Amino acid sequence: MDSTHHHAVKVLNSLIETTLDSAHGYKEAAENADSSQYKTMFAQRSQKRLEITRELQAEVRTFGGEPEDDQSLMGKAHNKFVDLKAALTGGHDDKAVINEVERGEDFIKGKFEHALKGDDLPPAARQAIERAYGSIKADHDEVSALKHSLN
Repeated sequence: MDSTHHHAVKVLNSLIETTLDSAHGYKEAAENADSSQYKTMFAQRSQKRLEITRELQAEVRTFGGEPEDDQSLMGKAHNKFVDLKAALTGGHDDKAVINEVERGEDFIKGKFEHALKGDDLPPAARQAIERAYGSIKADHDEVSALKHSLN
């Protein structure tokens, strides 16, 4: 694999890990939300993030790489921290869940933006990241608006 393809695989795999973190975070948010409306929204977002993951994994394969298929260690640790924090403080309410979701959305949006700033990605990788970013930015903006409507 040439260095351009190796770099593309590395960037895509990093985004895959973060997107898996996000999918898992949304699944946990769906389980912890009180409102059935939020439970449904978060469960759907989890599935959307898994679809983005599959698309990015397919792109890694086109470059001859082996795609990531697990969350990052940091993402797993964060999920456990959120679980512990909830246990110690007596649980979740919808506002707390949405605040946590927005924090995750800020992180994933920033990570995709950082990846797109690099000018050393092959066009196919850039296009795959841009497609995924469109969905992630729309979700981010919706969650941000939701959070601000509750505060």
